[in-house]
Amino acid sequence: MAANPPGPGFQNKTRVAILAELDKEKRRLLQSQSMNNPGEVRDSAEQQHIAAQQKAALQHAHVHSSGFFITQDSSFGNLILPVLPRLEPEF
Repeated sequence: MAANPPGPGFQNKTRVAILAELDKEKRRLLQSQSMNNPGEVRDSAEQQHIAAQQKAALQHAHVHSSGFFITQDSSFGNLILPVLPRLEPEF
């Protein structure tokens, strides 16, 4: 025997309750995010430091090498990469 499905009024109440819970969670997350702003300032300073290191590494490489280099963001500490030209094969 199958149970009778709940009426549309029950579904609407459930939806309203879910939306209210989501709204409350969203507000909580936004509030906690606004309290974490000092971390953003630290990240900005760290990015500026890395940019300065990249610029210095790139200038050093251009002065002391005849190659070409580009800057890149890397988790492995590679601030610059050499660029190798593609040469067409001679037949």
